[in-house]
Amino acid sequence: MMDTPAIGELWVYLASAPLFWLTLTLTVYQALDWLFRRSGRFPLLNPVPWSMLLLGGLLVATGTSYESYFAGAQFIHFLLGPATVALAVPLYRQFGAVRRSFAALGVSLVVGCVVAAAAAVAIAGLLGAETSTLVSLSPKSVTTPIAMGVSEKLGGVPSLTAIFVVLTGTIGAVLAAFVYRVFGIRDQRAMGFALGLAAHGLGTARAFQFGETAGAFAGMAIGLNGLATAVLLPLLLPVLLRFFG
Repeated sequence: MMDTPAIGELWVYLASAPLFWLTLTLTVYQALDWLFRRSGRFPLLNPVPWSMLLLGGLLVATGTSYESYFAGAQFIHFLLGPATVALAVPLYRQFGAVRRSFAALGVSLVVGCVVAAAAAVAIAGLLGAETSTLVSLSPKSVTTPIAMGVSEKLGGVPSLTAIFVVLTGTIGAVLAAFVYRVFGIRDQRAMGFALGLAAHGLGTARAFQFGETAGAFAGMAIGLNGLATAVLLPLLLPVLLRFFG
């Protein structure tokens, strides 16, 4: 059996190797994804948030900096770009359905964008949250890179915003099927667009489980909501803070 110093030296060696964190990230995700599929895709076992918790906990427990981790796992970060662009494929296949629903989607986009920000700020404000927290919370329904950028420009805390974004996506993905069942929503266009609008990337992954049409509309909602939030939130937030800040 290895003694404690030997284990420590081995860890220092592995932690400094770029491929270690890439391999560990992929291994953890694959293991959790296997569990997720074995459970019949039970929403609470979605592998994305659990992977983040396990890997984040490991970094904290071992005193490993995020920079060291990212040096090895940055290839996965690079693949976010192609993965996002790939969402255009199912959207192209569903272009006819998108064109027929253009007016409804436009109204839903504006209403969803405003309600997502207003409800979050109003509830948190009434519960006594500080102004910086309200600003950080306001873009919670937008995909992480856009949400963090908007939060920083408006005076929020980007790292706090990232946490709110992940929580929002996880909750949306978990509750989606239940909400649709309770309200009798079966139109994949509405299901997908609502999930992408309210729960960004995690919601889109969940939407593809309902069908390609739902996934295509969710992917479109991510981009449109990011644009709408970047334009509307700077105008809406001062009004909300006046009442709830």
